Amino acid sequence: MKILLLGEYSNVHNTLAKGLRELGHKVTVASDGNGWFDYPRDIDLKRDLSRPSGRFSYLWRLLKAIPKMRGYDVVQIINPIFLELKAEHIMPFYRYLRRHNGKIVMGSFGIDYYWVSVNSDIKPLRYGDFNFGDSMRTDPDAQIYRDEWIGTAKEKVCKEIALDCDGIAAGLYEYWATYNEVHTVCPDGREIRDKMRFLPLPIVIPEIYHTTYYGEPIRVFIGISRGRSAYKGTDIMLRAAQKIKEKYPERIELKIVEGVPFDEYRKMMDGSDAILDQLYSYTPSMNSLLAMSKGIIDIGGGEPENYEILNEKELRPIINVLPDEQSVFNELEQLILHQDRIPELKRQSVEYVKRHHDYIKVAREYERFYLEL
Repeated sequence: MKILLLGEYSNVHNTLAKGLRELGHKVTVASDGNGWFDYPRDIDLKRDLSRPSGRFSYLWRLLKAIPKMRGYDVVQIINPIFLELKAEHIMPFYRYLRRHNGKIVMGSFGIDYYWVSVNSDIKPLRYGDFNFGDSMRTDPDAQIYRDEWIGTAKEKVCKEIALDCDGIAAGLYEYWATYNEVHTVCPDGREIRDKMRFLPLPIVIPEIYHTTYYGEPIRVFIGISRGRSAYKGTDIMLRAAQKIKEKYPERIELKIVEGVPFDEYRKMMDGSDAILDQLYSYTPSMNSLLAMSKGIIDIGGGEPENYEILNEKELRPIINVLPDEQSVFNELEQLILHQDRIPELKRQSVEYVKRHHDYIKVAREYERFYLEL
């Protein structure tokens, strides 16, 4: 197949492209590199926001690139807002892709209208980006996303594409659970949720990984995303880690990294024993999975639903935390006090990623999904 992967979040499309190419498909990745992460791509759609002329140079680059985005068997967009444009300007580009290509798949890998509205109203998750049980999150970031997606042009675009597209790829249990609540009937007679398929995130397993634990201090890695620390709960995790550091100054070492390109980021996590990531998640993210593939223990999202959707009955490598500072503090303290657990958690972490997230295995699942369309 000839496949276009349009847009990027956390290196998902670039990694998926590698797997699909290994299976013999011709794959093009077009993206902005996900901002300062600067992930690899074949067609560069980066927008320079530092200059007044950046908007016009981006439009020029986009208009030159669009003719290259035709003749594909499958086009997968990372999100309904798949270009760095205002929502009201997205649909002409989507319709162009629809006219000049085969099947269209919409990715559910991040924030969109249904993610915001379902988790604000129906609340299928016990906790998450917008709720703690029946209570709404009131921090500014959560409200900003509600204002962006509810009753706006973004809502209209998301609904229109969800109704029209041929399939929806959900990258995490949470996104699968959210779209499973969307019963709106499409023109072809299917409900929106019937178009959805849960497909694990793809990870390239490194040739060298370390499951050996060399003893204290326990090395804990924390990566901070610019502007999203409070929304993702990294600020709370960092506070808990700093309090642990105060209590056990010689027994733990913290490495805090912020705002570095992906290649540098992944090198900086090397040698760590654990990573703190995604306080409000049920599942490990791309960053967590990358760390786990290196033999680094994920302290974050590892709820039972994460293992159930993967049909994983044996491995339990993730140290699951509840969305509060005390839970993170307690789990870090238990790790310090029971370090005999560390080698087995490291071993299970690598095995878990090999078993469920190997990029070629995941590419085969996408291949089946595309062919079924």
